[in-house]
Order: sequence, then C-alpha cells, then structure tokens
Amino acid sequence: MAVPQRRTSKTRKRMRRTHFKISVPGMVECPQCHEMKLAHRICKNCGSYKGRTVVEAE
Repeated sequence: MAVPQRRTSKTRKRMRRTHFKISVPGMVECPQCHEMKLAHRICKNCGSYKGRTVVEAE
C-alpha cells in the first residue's frame, strides 16, 4: 500500500486546490423583457425563448 514519505505542506495542498472553484453561471439579458436569465433557457419573467413565447407568464 502506498504511503507518503512526508506530510503535504499547507502551501502545496492549497496550490493543488486552486482549480477547485465555483464558476459563475452564464447570465444573459432577455431580449423581450431585459431581465437577466441563464443562457439557452426560457426566461422566468416573460416565458420567451428565441423570440417566441413558450410558456405563459404568470
């Protein structure tokens, strides 16, 4: 069984973990109502997608 010879330092451990971070979701402005929405999804405010009304807004 593999056992490390030396303890991993805090610096080396943190350098390895620099890539484990949360990315910001792709937000775009809705062309119909100008609310921010997730890209490639129906707008929650007006219910439109690609210029067409897909879902009736509440």
